[in-house]
Amino acid sequence: MTLTDTHTHLYSEEFDQDRDEMIARAIAAGVTRFFVPSIDSTYTEKMYALEKAYPGHIYLMMGLHPCYVKENYKEELAHVEAALAQREFKAIGEIGIDLYWDKTTLEIQKIAFRYQIQLAKKYKLPINIHCREAFDEIFEVLELEKSDELFGIFHCFSGTYEQALQAISYNMKLGIGGVVTFKNGKIDQFLNQIDLKHLVLETDSPYLAPVPYRGKRNESGYTRLVAEKLAELYQLPVAEIARITTENSKAIFGI
Repeated sequence: MTLTDTHTHLYSEEFDQDRDEMIARAIAAGVTRFFVPSIDSTYTEKMYALEKAYPGHIYLMMGLHPCYVKENYKEELAHVEAALAQREFKAIGEIGIDLYWDKTTLEIQKIAFRYQIQLAKKYKLPINIHCREAFDEIFEVLELEKSDELFGIFHCFSGTYEQALQAISYNMKLGIGGVVTFKNGKIDQFLNQIDLKHLVLETDSPYLAPVPYRGKRNESGYTRLVAEKLAELYQLPVAEIARITTENSKAIFGI
């Protein structure tokens, strides 16, 4: 059984004491494919080192996270563009809009988001979307950029059924993580109305650990717990959830 974690911050400082052990635990749990999003330029070298240490397991994205869109965002976008010109990445991400932490940067977040979508089209890559308290704003940008070339993953999906359908209409898979196991997560109430072909698994580790680890450090190995919850919701074997969602991830990332 092969499980794919389509969004994990393996370079996070929270793993500095036991990173290799944590990755080994994940592989032992059947999670053998890890897709690592970029945050900003300060993590790029750590990402490259991880990829080199785990060939065939770790795949990288490149992008500027909306929470890191600050006064120097043009420099950061130049770093993204330079990296894309130099080597291969599997996606542009994570990109998007976050209005939870700072609403004052909305306009430059929109600029950065749209610019990176255009880079994704140029390089024929998927996008990995970060959305927090910003569904309307995200959809506004996606509407402007919608085309057959636009596709990707709506990371950490936590919206309504209607928002799920809207995201899917823009050629997005829904990234399903620990939120699906939360009592107040709500997506478990409608998720089985959505065809599994639209879903991929993720952890967003070290954040958003699923039950029974909620509130603790998340790990990529916990992808299995997300798969088990989906198996319950869809009344299918865990191995079938793993197979379908891994195939979906291959359709997005091309590997």
